[in-house]
Amino acid sequence: MTRFLLAVALLVAAASPAQAAPPRWVGTWATAPSSAVPGTENGYPNFSVRNIVHVSAGGKEIRVRLSNAYGRTPILFGQVTVARAAGPDTPLALPGTMRTLTFGGARSITAPPGADVVSDGVALTVPADSDLLVSVYTPEPGGPVTRHQLTMQNSYFTRDGDHTADESAAAYRERTTNWHYVSGVDVRSSSLRGSVVALGDSITDGANSTWGANLRWPDQLADRVNTRLGVLNAGISGNRLLLDGDWAGPNALARLNRDVLTQSGVRTVIVFEGINDIQQTPHQTDPAKIIAALKQIASRSHDRGLRVIGATITPFKGWNSYTEELESVRQAVNAFIRTSPDFDAVVDFDQVIRDPADPQRIRPDYDEGDHLHPGDKGFEAMAKAVRVATL
Repeated sequence: MTRFLLAVALLVAAASPAQAAPPRWVGTWATAPSSAVPGTENGYPNFSVRNIVHVSAGGKEIRVRLSNAYGRTPILFGQVTVARAAGPDTPLALPGTMRTLTFGGARSITAPPGADVVSDGVALTVPADSDLLVSVYTPEPGGPVTRHQLTMQNSYFTRDGDHTADESAAAYRERTTNWHYVSGVDVRSSSLRGSVVALGDSITDGANSTWGANLRWPDQLADRVNTRLGVLNAGISGNRLLLDGDWAGPNALARLNRDVLTQSGVRTVIVFEGINDIQQTPHQTDPAKIIAALKQIASRSHDRGLRVIGATITPFKGWNSYTEELESVRQAVNAFIRTSPDFDAVVDFDQVIRDPADPQRIRPDYDEGDHLHPGDKGFEAMAKAVRVATL
């Protein structure tokens, strides 16, 4: 009888539905703070900035991360709101979607120099592949102002006080091509498996993609996976593995913790850096130094339990700094990436983008014209080259 009852219990347990995973925070949009806005030592007192950001995965509860990464003084975020955009390239909010964010229950928060702050969660249904308006009011001096410089889309601002809760676009008469303060958006989800971070330079940042169309290669990758994964863009135009830049942010090793390892729900990083170490002055002509940096990124990411995908460096023949000597450095680094056990998988962007008739060049139909940055069609090919199973 005991054996019979035990058998019945096991059958019932086997037939019971699996318990749903508890909801958790997963990154759906991010940008890497790249520099301070020149001439903003006093900050943006009495400004409201309405940042337009394009999320990858959707959810029904969201939170926002703000950054004072380049500030040398504390900054008071007097009020912060989030809303769905009423359409593309507009500061007009979709009626009924405006939400005021809180920070530990308070409507304002002061971020110390160099610090990020994260809001409480708020109920808001956010569709995948949609635009949000993140509006930030700074009532007092506090600078310099932290930004991401290359956005490939417009945002808007006013110098005339707190208009963060306005559904109307009337106050937002000035345009900016930077994202100010905002550095991340998370959704709370039990269905998303986590987030993927693309660590890169201007090619990841979307340089030469169609303005306002969200056709960067991480955007197009997100279109393939946004029911399962959030995709976060940690590209900074001009960024290098080994050296900092005045406008190109800290080197990739220095910013790895902030821009990759601490992102919400991160499970995989795609590492696509190195061309600027090669082609920018001072040129890095020793591939071993680039390889050592890539090994460090892989090791530190593995220590956090992340999968690491290495991406080969794309061609640049025809770009103004191209030489055969620098091309040999690129080839040596790519040979390492293709064969190294440091990576869990490889995406061969070089093979995808290069011209079969002249492999040191970008394919003409993928080249937007400067021989370094692909255009929309090239970004599409890159996104399709990423094997979803490796994420």
